[in-house]
Amino acid sequence: QVQLEESGGGLVQTGEALRLSCRVSGYTFRTYCMAWFRQVPGKEREVAATIYIGGDSTSYADFVKGRFTISQDNAKNTLYLQMNSLKPEDSAMYYCAMDPDIRIACSDPEYVYNYWGQGTQVTVSS
Repeated sequence: QVQLEESGGGLVQTGEALRLSCRVSGYTFRTYCMAWFRQVPGKEREVAATIYIGGDSTSYADFVKGRFTISQDNAKNTLYLQMNSLKPEDSAMYYCAMDPDIRIACSDPEYVYNYWGQGTQVTVSS
């Protein structure tokens, strides 16, 4: 059974940094997609960054380009999201997601992620 567990969220001030972690267990895929999403109450969930595990191809939403970095550590089965220069509008619940389907790009708007973590809250004060 695939399980994803996020950690690393918290309360920071504008301009500060956080690193989110997502530990993955129970999978046997060799290549797969992973992503970080975020959601604010009352709004649609939006993808922040994606990575193709097996090729290390990454993509970023315009609102995080140059500030966030997605990466993974295979030895630790962990996905990361380094978030720098945080802004109040980055405040949200952040979720990691994964799926073994590699028929389309991980960043394709039609891509469906079927495995999700419970989320970690990030709050940025002004």
